Amino acid sequence: MLKYPLKFEPILKEKIWGGQKLNALLNKDSNLPNIGESWEISDVDGDISIVSNGALKGKTLKELLESYKAELLGEKNYKIFGNKFPLLIKFIDAKEDLSIQLHPNDALAAKRHDSFGKTEMWYVMQADEKANLIVGFNQEMTLDKYKSHLEAKKLTEILNYEDVEEGDVFFIDGGRIHAIGAGVMLAEIQQTSDITYRVYDWDRVDAQGNQRDLHIDLALEALDFNMKDDFRVSYPKKENQTNKMLQCPYFISNYLEITDTVKKENTVDSFIIYMCVSGEAIIESEQFSEVIKKGETVLLPAGIKTYQITSKNARVLEVYV
Repeated sequence: MLKYPLKFEPILKEKIWGGQKLNALLNKDSNLPNIGESWEISDVDGDISIVSNGALKGKTLKELLESYKAELLGEKNYKIFGNKFPLLIKFIDAKEDLSIQLHPNDALAAKRHDSFGKTEMWYVMQADEKANLIVGFNQEMTLDKYKSHLEAKKLTEILNYEDVEEGDVFFIDGGRIHAIGAGVMLAEIQQTSDITYRVYDWDRVDAQGNQRDLHIDLALEALDFNMKDDFRVSYPKKENQTNKMLQCPYFISNYLEITDTVKKENTVDSFIIYMCVSGEAIIESEQFSEVIKKGETVLLPAGIKTYQITSKNARVLEVYV
C-alpha cells in the first residue's frame, strides 16, 4: 500500500549556464562544477526517478506506476495518463543566462516527438540584485519582424525583460519565447517533456569550443506571436491556509506559508506534490511522519486522504493534476 510520502533521489544536470546554488543553498550534494538543474520527480525516458525513503526505497517511479496505478495517480488521472507520470518537477540555478528558447504545445509535440507539450511555471526562490527573466515580446510581433531581428542578431531588442525577486511567479505556455536570466534560482513545475527549441544562445561555446545546437526552423511553427501579457502570476499569501496560485489545463499549484499546523484533506482524486522553497515542515498522519526541508520535494500518493503539515517557518508549493 502506498501510505507514506515518497521522496526521490535528485537527478542532477550539469549545464553550461549552471552554478553552485543548488549545492550551497539547497544541499544538493555534488562535485559537479556547474549544476544547472535538479530533477526532483521525473518520468522522462532515461531519467526516471528512484525512491529514496521508506519501504519502497530503490523502486523507480515507473515501477510504482505499473504496480499501484490509480492508487498513486488517482482514478481520473490514471484514465488519462495510464502508466505515464504527467509532471516533471525541478529546481534550477542559472549562474548565466539560459538560451532564448520556447517549447511546443501538446499538438505539435505529439506530432513531432510523440510527447507531451511543455507548459511550465516558475517560482523564484532567490535572485541576485538586478536579476531578470525574458518572457514574451515587448511589442506586437509578426513572423517577418521576428525573423528579421533574429537574422540581424538583434533578437534581444524585441524581447520583454522582467525584473524578479523572491516569491515572483511566472506562467510559461507552450509557444511563449523565454529565458531564465543569470542570478536566478527557481522551482519549476512543468509537463513531462524535455523538448526545448533554442533560437539564440548568446554565441557562447563550451570547453571544447563548440556551440550548442539551435532549433530555429523547428521554433518557427511552435512560436505563438499572439500571447497576452498574462505571464506574471499574482497570488495571496495568507498564513496557514491554502492560497490558490495557478490553475491551467496541465496542473494546479497553490502556495502555503506555514507557521502552525495546517490540516489537509485530499479531495481532488490526484497525487499531491509538495516542494519546500523555504524553511522546513513535518508532513504527518497516523500512519507516517516525514520531514521536508528547503530544496526537498515529496509526492503524496492519491490514496493518502488526510494528513497535516506543521512548521514554524515553511513556505511550500502544492501541486496536483
